[in-house]
This record gives sequence, structure tokens and C-alpha cells, in this order.
Amino acid sequence: MNIYRFLLVSLNIHAILGESTIHRRREQLSKITDGLGLGDAYCTTIERIKAQGGGKSRLGIAALMWVSHAERPLTADELCHALAVELGSKDFNAGNVPSISTVVSCCQGLIRLDKEASVVRLIHFTLKEYLSTHHDIFSNPHAVMAEICLTYLISNQVKPLSPCPSSNPRETSFLEYCSQYWGVHAKKELSHDAKSLALELFQENGGLGHQSTELLVSRALALDNWHISEYFPFDGLHCASLFGIVEVVAALIDLGHSDLNRGDFLGYTPLSWAAHNGHQEVVEILLGQEAIDPDNPCHCGRTPLLRAASRGHVEVVKLLLMHEDVKPDKTDGLGRTPLSYAASKGHEGVVRILLEREEVNPDKPDCRGNTPLLHAALRGAEGVVRILLRREEVDPNRPDDSGRTPLSCAAQEGHKGLVKMLLRRDDVNPGKPDNHGSTPLSLAAQRGHEDVVKMLLGREEVDPESLDHDGETPLACAAVGGSEGVVRILLEQEGINPDKPNYAGQTPLSIAAQGGFEGVVQILLGQKEVNPNQADNGGQTPLQYAANHGHYGVMELLQHHEW
Repeated sequence: MNIYRFLLVSLNIHAILGESTIHRRREQLSKITDGLGLGDAYCTTIERIKAQGGGKSRLGIAALMWVSHAERPLTADELCHALAVELGSKDFNAGNVPSISTVVSCCQGLIRLDKEASVVRLIHFTLKEYLSTHHDIFSNPHAVMAEICLTYLISNQVKPLSPCPSSNPRETSFLEYCSQYWGVHAKKELSHDAKSLALELFQENGGLGHQSTELLVSRALALDNWHISEYFPFDGLHCASLFGIVEVVAALIDLGHSDLNRGDFLGYTPLSWAAHNGHQEVVEILLGQEAIDPDNPCHCGRTPLLRAASRGHVEVVKLLLMHEDVKPDKTDGLGRTPLSYAASKGHEGVVRILLEREEVNPDKPDCRGNTPLLHAALRGAEGVVRILLRREEVDPNRPDDSGRTPLSCAAQEGHKGLVKMLLRRDDVNPGKPDNHGSTPLSLAAQRGHEDVVKMLLGREEVDPESLDHDGETPLACAAVGGSEGVVRILLEQEGINPDKPNYAGQTPLSIAAQGGFEGVVQILLGQKEVNPNQADNGGQTPLQYAANHGHYGVMELLQHHEW
């Protein structure tokens, strides 16, 4: 509440001092004492911005538009460069870039420079709400912002940029934002001028420039620190399909300059980009073209269907499956199907749609032996697991190439609901070890999943003293992970040997000492069967392990233990 009061007082004082005569200041003071709220203070301040006249008024309103409608916070340089762009001009005049102090001043205190984050922000979140509900303040803001971004991209200063980044990034500080977000603004509001500018950009350049393409695709695919080769086919149809701008896609197809099935530098076709981002209308337009190949994979073998399935775009998946040339069980370079990806991401709707197709094998393993069920279990997608387990073809015990079963994966990740679901099945072996001899119990114990450990110990088939290929028991695994809760649970089990060494002679105590887990060490020292001086096959005791790794707290516990 204090920040509201401070903000209200600050704005109201500005409103009073902004008046030019004593009479008008008294009138303003009278309005405030009559109980005008924060919204009225915002209104008064915006009127004051407009009253500045000339360039200051335009600059202040434009700055408010950018700060309130940008897709991410803008840096001071980005904002100032955005304000310097002149629509209709192909020359970006660096001398037209205002200083950030001038911009802040023209906004009459409604924006501020966050020096810690190096970005410009609105003075308070309530201002964004106010601006979004008062549509008369800005006229078609997203259309204007798209026009400004496109004007910048086709300017004479940006078009000739070499593939190498500028030696002075401040000279092109607006390039990243324009490249990554012009289409986002255009999709929200596409003016005739923005459409014309986009077509001009694509017809003159064949697509985005090299740097712009890198910046756009890095955001679209969440890639860091990567660069594309000198040859980079990424034309206008790829770009417009990525953003999902229906009117531009249709215009480019009508112009006939684009190859519908041409892959870009990643092998993505326009249809791949539209499917990846769930742009249903663009997918419909592209699928309606006679020359389209709807199953054309990228360089890693992923088809448009696989991309839509992996992202959970149900309607796009339905559209693609209506096309007879689309193979619903086609694998990528890793041997994974659309069902495999949808299952691993927990997309229940897509999973149901794919399972309706006879060609889809619901238990098909990938190159590493991972089935859709195993992928779903690893993620903890209970809904998908439930759907898959209803299919007779699905083997709930089928391991991957490392011997991990769906139960092993669920136990290791601590997915309690899934473990419970799988343990209800009579055909699930709760004690099945993987290729290393690790059981679901030992995997859960090492990760410290207490509830899962309890569930597994409730089954007769589960041996709490089972050994993996290193000779380690679930108790030793719990010591590796430093889980005090699991250690206590296991020590309560009948027949547990708390001092059992592995094949290297390390006991749970020496393992815990090596890891520096004081709590586990203390619990184990409380067991009368535990020998704190037990040496391993190399002659190292728990105390030596602690000393070698600098765990002084553990050393103190061992040295002061009375035995």
C-alpha cells in the first residue's frame, strides 16, 4: 500500500507543478483533495505529456507505447533507436536518436530507467493496466510497431550488414528486437503499410538478412551462441510461416516467388515452421497448395507432424493427419515417432488422436529402446501413462537398452502418482533391475524419494538388501545421495545390515563420509552394528575419506564418536 501512496503523491505533485498559473494549480489541488485515484493521476499526466507540444509530445507518447507494448523489456539504446526511426524513410539517421534522459523527461515520470537490469520500465504495473484499457491513447500500437521494425530492417544502414556482428553493437542496437519481434506485432495487428513493407523486405533481400535470421531462429528454437553457415536459405515464406502471418503467407504464395517445399539451413520447410508454432490458418493455406509435400522432414528427420505433436498443437495435428501423404508413425533420426514426442511432453490430446490411427504402434521403441510409455513415465505424465496402459500392445515392463523400465524411470524421478499406478498392475515387476543391477528401490533411494521408497518396500517382491553391480545396497545408494529420511526408513526394515560393504569394501558410513553428509553419518554412527573404523579394500577408513575431501564436520563426528 505504501508504494501506491508514494506513487500517487508523486504523480499528483507533478500534476500540480505542471500547471502554469496559481489559479490552475489551486484547481488541480482541489481535484486531488476531492479524492481522485491513481487512474486520474495517470490521465492528468498523459494530458500533460500531450500538452508539451511538438516533438516532446510525440516522443513521450511514442515512448509510452513502446515500453507498454513491447514483447520484452527494452534497453535504453533499443528504445531510443526505435524512437529515431522515421516511417517512409530508408535512411536511419543516428543524429535523430534522442538521449534516454530526454525520453524519460518527455514521459513526465511515467517511465524509469532500471539501471540494475539496464532496461526501461513503466513506473508501476498499474500503469500498464491503465494504458491497456484506454485504447484512445495509442492508435493501433502493434501495427505501428511492426511498421517501425520493418522500416528499420529495410533501411540502407541494416541491409548491407555483413554476416559478422558489428564491431560496435550500439550502432545496430535495435536489430535484435526488430528481427525477433516484428512478426509478433504484425500478427497481432497487420496494417496495409506493414504488409507492403514485409513484401518489400522479402522481395529485395530474398528474406531476412544473415544476422537477422540468426537472431530470429535463435529465439524461435531457444538456441544460444550459434551461427549459421554462409549459405542460409531462409526466404520470406519461411519467415512469415514462422510468425504465422496469414496475409503475408498468402501474398507470397500468390506472387509465386517461393518454393513451398524448400528447406532452410535447418531443413525446415515453411510448413514445418507453421506446424512447430501451431499456426493453424497458415498450415491450412499451405496444405491447400497442390505442390505441397506435407511429410517433408528437416535435416534431423522431423516431419511437420512430429513437430506439431511434440509441441501439443492438437488442431494442427488433426489437419496434417487428414492429408493422405502424411505418415503418422514416421520416425526421425533418433527413431522417435510423433507419439513418442507427444508422450514425452505429456500432450494427452495429441496422444489420443495419434492412437486412433491403425498405423501407429503404441509400443514402438526408439533407437535407445525407449517406448512412448517409458518417455511418459520419465516425465511424470500420468494422464498419458494411463492412456497408454489401456492398450494391449503396450508392455508396462518393457525396458530400454540400459534395462530401465517405466517403473524404474518413475521411481528415479520421484513421480509418486505414477509409481502407485504402475504398482497396481499385476504385470509390473517392482524389483526388476536395470543393466547395472539398480532396482527401482535403489534408484529412488539414491534420489531421496521417501514416499516412493515406502511404496516399493510395501511389496514382497522388493528386496531391501538387493545388490547392484558395484555391490551396493539401497542403503548404500541412499548414503550416496545423502538422504537422511531414506536412510532412516531403510534402517527400520528387518534384516538390514547397516555396515554392509560394497565390492570395493566401502560401507554406507564411508560413502556418506566421502560425500560429507553429516546427518547420514550421525544416523549410521547410532547403529551398534556399524564399525566406524572399517577400512575398504584400499585401507581407507571413513575418517580418511572425510579428511581427503575436507569434510571437517564429518571428521569431528567420527573423532568424537565413542566406540
